[in-house]
Amino acid sequence: MKKLALHWRILIGMALGVAFALLVTQFPWGKQFVIDWIKPFGNIFINALKVIAIPLILGSLISGIADLNNLTQLSKMGIRTISLYILTTVIAVSLGLVIVNVVRPGAAISEGTRAQLVSSYEKQAGDRITAAEKQKQSGPLKALEDLIPENIVAAASSNGNMLQVIVFAIFFGLGLILIPPDKAGPVKGFFAGLNEVILKMIDLIMLAAPFGVFALLAAIVAEAPGTDLFVALLWYGFSVVFGLALLYCFYILLVYVFARRSPSFFLKGIIPAQLLAFSTSSSAATLPVTMERVEEHLGVDPDVASFVLPIGATVNMDGTSLYQAVAAVFIAQAFGMDLSLGVQLGIIVTATLASIGSAAVPGAGMVMLVIVLAQAGIPEVGLALIFAIDRPLDMCRTTINVTGDATVAMIVAKALGKLGDPHEKKWDERLDEVIGE
Repeated sequence: MKKLALHWRILIGMALGVAFALLVTQFPWGKQFVIDWIKPFGNIFINALKVIAIPLILGSLISGIADLNNLTQLSKMGIRTISLYILTTVIAVSLGLVIVNVVRPGAAISEGTRAQLVSSYEKQAGDRITAAEKQKQSGPLKALEDLIPENIVAAASSNGNMLQVIVFAIFFGLGLILIPPDKAGPVKGFFAGLNEVILKMIDLIMLAAPFGVFALLAAIVAEAPGTDLFVALLWYGFSVVFGLALLYCFYILLVYVFARRSPSFFLKGIIPAQLLAFSTSSSAATLPVTMERVEEHLGVDPDVASFVLPIGATVNMDGTSLYQAVAAVFIAQAFGMDLSLGVQLGIIVTATLASIGSAAVPGAGMVMLVIVLAQAGIPEVGLALIFAIDRPLDMCRTTINVTGDATVAMIVAKALGKLGDPHEKKWDERLDEVIGE
């Protein structure tokens, strides 16, 4: 029997996880059984991916920048990358605002449902508000100040400091370009070797992906709140998912127009990373797989992928930005507030900037949402209204974040003449094998 492709095995693992949880939770002991004996394996899988995120960034980004050989190539790539990331984020936020103003999901929230949600999730909402207050009290240049770590070892100890690690890696790579080749050679060789080791580790970890997503999905189903809460927020969830679906189609169009690749080619190449992003809700945890798929299956040159994708995992949060726009207006509608055009334009700016500072880990978008709410004058306690279904929406928006990163990587690679055909590469490798035989 032909071996199943990775994305099919992951899909089967997800489906079996949901079915298993639905079956087991019918028994009184079922929910606790899933939490105690199944969920830990999902956490182990996520931790295995997270533990190689920082080494991957250091190895791939430093090696990729050093291989550029001159600063002109780096500046061209950097300008295109950042410009595309900002453009797609602004489009995502604007799209979210249009949808939420047309659908008006807040009108479906009754007083009774609102009171129940606020009472049930007030503590969790308070934790996010407290975390956001610390960021709001910082000065206007605090985000710029935080780019430079005091200690790279301390910065590399947490995935939440990924942007600092990226800045250090870029700075280190620039240093390698500027020193004599004979001095830079051994250092470049070390990081190139490190990158190869990490990529092989990714291959080993992905062997366990179907089992990891089985455990993750089973835990999510077992811990989900009552269905009444989901029904009450149905239109809000629909607005977010519909917006993300349109954004997904927009990416496919960009790939077709600017990268000259068919939708089927793009989707087939990136779907394992999308499924993993859906399961983990973490762009950082998915980054190793995203890089492998973009390089090996979408034909993006490693120099481009190693620069564009780590930055995208930190600053390009299109799905999160769209969600923040929809959530902010939805909460305002639920409280009977009518937001002016000026306030909604402010949401576009704030959500765009907030997405840049949002950590690539599960739930970070909720913290940044508080800042968006404060800028628009929307009651922050309204965060409790959306807590019930934030987890499944977080899964969806992380999938879009990863897809956006891959899209930009392909467009930048095409513009720089570094987008190849992986099928041709595989054929060439096979031809070499035949000749060798």
